[in-house]
Amino acid sequence: MKPTRSLERALGDWMRGLLPRWAQEAVMFVLKQGWACLFGALMLAGLLVSKAIWQDGWAVARYDALLVYAVALQAGFLLFRLETLAEAKVILLFHLTGTAMEFFKVGAGSWAYPEPAVLKLWGVPLFSGFMYASVGSYMARVIRIFDMRFAPYPPFWTTLLLAIGIYVNFFAHHYLPDARYLLMAATLLLYARTRVWFSTGHGTRWMPLPLAAGLTSVFLWIAENVGTNTGTWVYAGQADFEMVSFAKMGSWYLLLYVSFVTVTLVLRDALSRAPLTAPARAPGSTAQESRSPQAPAS
Repeated sequence: MKPTRSLERALGDWMRGLLPRWAQEAVMFVLKQGWACLFGALMLAGLLVSKAIWQDGWAVARYDALLVYAVALQAGFLLFRLETLAEAKVILLFHLTGTAMEFFKVGAGSWAYPEPAVLKLWGVPLFSGFMYASVGSYMARVIRIFDMRFAPYPPFWTTLLLAIGIYVNFFAHHYLPDARYLLMAATLLLYARTRVWFSTGHGTRWMPLPLAAGLTSVFLWIAENVGTNTGTWVYAGQADFEMVSFAKMGSWYLLLYVSFVTVTLVLRDALSRAPLTAPARAPGSTAQESRSPQAPAS
């Protein structure tokens, strides 16, 4: 953990030294977000580049090459300490739950992977799990990079039950009435008071958790359009270069709560049952120093 934080601190200090003071907070917020989603951005770059250069007659299928690329990325992140072992555990959980969903959804005809591959099971190329893992990577990294705290956080068992209900609904709505709108309402009720506290390096800010989830779902919808417009996967009835339905933002919004609770299975220290405040900081203090210690949620 320490080498990873030291690298990020050094990069941040170097960049702040290049910026005028008035621009530091806004620019560093954007750069930190970009750094947090580095794994996902590199995966999307892999989709775009492979689509642009791949030829049908090549010995290796594009999906298989993407799997090798994704494994190499993950190994590189650990080797160069861009990711901690705790974050790698989160990514593994995402990979397993995401791949299980892929098997079911492709079998149900919700979407398909049209290209051939050797490393493909039940119509699902094995690299696809890394697309879910990239969401897990972002969430775990953004919590660390922004030194996030979530407070006041509801009882952990209630968040776990809601996440299970959301995950089950992704499967059950093929056979039973879709409960997504009830589940969306449940997220608002359960997390209505929860704030995401984060450090920008110039102070501590906060945002309502449901708003943060809603904004993130927009960016995930944009990323999904990269996947479909490169032909990497296609939805049933979707025409070439057709935008993904806006309704998919709702699916991503719900899936983010499953993702978030999965992250908190490993990173429980970021949760606090008690509300947090942002006290005034003494000159030269850090955002970490300005926050009073809080017990993790139980």
